[in-house]
Amino acid sequence: MYLEISNPMDYHVGLYIRLSKEDESEGPSESVNNQQSLLNEFVRQHRLTVFDTYVDDGWSGTSFDRPNFQRMIADIEARKVNMVITKDLSRLGRDYILTGHYMERYFPEHRVRYISLLDGIDTGVDSTANDITPFRAIMNDMYAKDISKKISSVKHDKQRKGLFIGGKPVYGYKMHPAEKNRIVIDEDAAPMVRRIFGMALEGVSCRQIATQLNAEGIPTPAAYAGLPVPNPGPYTGLWSSERISDMLQNETYIGSMVQGRTRKINYKSRKCIKQDRRDWVVVEGTHEPIIDRETFDKVQALVNSRRHTRSRTYDFLLKGLIFCYECGYPLAVINRKTAAGGDRLFFVCRTYQRFTKAGVCTSHTIKEETVNQAVVEKVREVCGTYLQADRLLPQARRAVARALAEADNEKESNALKAKIDSLAAHLDKVYMDKLSGILDEADFQRIYGKVKADRAALEQRLSQLDRPDYSPAEQADLAKKLTERFLETASTNRELLVSLIDRVELTADKQIIIKFRFKQTETD
Repeated sequence: MYLEISNPMDYHVGLYIRLSKEDESEGPSESVNNQQSLLNEFVRQHRLTVFDTYVDDGWSGTSFDRPNFQRMIADIEARKVNMVITKDLSRLGRDYILTGHYMERYFPEHRVRYISLLDGIDTGVDSTANDITPFRAIMNDMYAKDISKKISSVKHDKQRKGLFIGGKPVYGYKMHPAEKNRIVIDEDAAPMVRRIFGMALEGVSCRQIATQLNAEGIPTPAAYAGLPVPNPGPYTGLWSSERISDMLQNETYIGSMVQGRTRKINYKSRKCIKQDRRDWVVVEGTHEPIIDRETFDKVQALVNSRRHTRSRTYDFLLKGLIFCYECGYPLAVINRKTAAGGDRLFFVCRTYQRFTKAGVCTSHTIKEETVNQAVVEKVREVCGTYLQADRLLPQARRAVARALAEADNEKESNALKAKIDSLAAHLDKVYMDKLSGILDEADFQRIYGKVKADRAALEQRLSQLDRPDYSPAEQADLAKKLTERFLETASTNRELLVSLIDRVELTADKQIIIKFRFKQTETD
């Protein structure tokens, strides 16, 4: 089992230990202490020097985004570790693709020798144990997948029985002090839930409720539960209309257990996706309600009645380009009717709009046309030296002549068709190579994407060849009109603005700051 190491003084060893809750089912031999003891005995027998021991306790092997594994990788990058030892291959990981990546590419490229004690794997020597390593990795991956299915099945069964399997109960409830998977009313938070429903029943909007709670300094559900905020922003610690709306529609408050709103993409990913309402697991009568059914139904009717009054989305010239200077968030646009009944758009700070009385930011209210005019004038000023008819006209003439010349070239058209057919055949061959295993996924995607893009470009060019004939005078007139139209619309052309402007910022005192994508000279 143990291979000889002829030059122990050349190595700085990293001992890696991993244990997840799923691994605990395999027995006590998988414990951290037992792994540590086994690795230390190997190190002692072979007179190796340990640089550090890396322990990830409670981390799944399907992901390599583990804190101490990443710390070990950082030490390898810094050339502090050149040998990694694990109890077995599954301790390194259960994802056979990434496990193979580290064993067959990353470790060799960084001159790291990897040893798996119980599997007899040692990348520093040639052995038959190394040859069957990919099969071991696949078996470990299959084990992880099987365990994931079993855990999901158990969780889903508990959900169908109305047992709570989440981390934190919804605001207004807490875990039962004696019974597992049961929730009871939190008497400290429940009065606030009843108050929120009472305000909604009186016709107060979600936004007005949030504003009132923020004004009174009422802790949000996250703050009340003491949940950490990884990336705090201007909205952190404040109630929002979205939070209020979710609470008012949550059937948990009428005694129904609502679970399965999200699910993990698969056993290898931590990312969760939202589920359609019809896929939720709802079990009635699992706990004491905070809100009676009649009140809940009346509130639902009020909330649903307001849906058709929500503001519609407006298209405007600076969409996606204009931001609040103070808080850094995109500005919202609102519509205010004029005396004549027409539309007039205004920019307003979204942060201020949502949390008006919280004092997070200021309104920044300004007419959209005012900002547009300032931006357009600045663009005209900056581009004035370049957008001149006498400088653009020769380019337009060349473009028209080139386009017409291409349209007259029948040979080119035939050549394009032949190339398109050839690329189509090439795509078919590449796909068959992938199916037969000649090409791996990365190479297939790279080749397939390039060939497909080349074919699309040729097809677009071919579609442009069928054009009418123009006399020299007509060509000159076409170029002139093309130039004039470009000059007229350049400063208000959204495509041009997006290519020139990185962002526009509006300050509290209505100053407009334009940040271009290029470095401006003093004359600009």
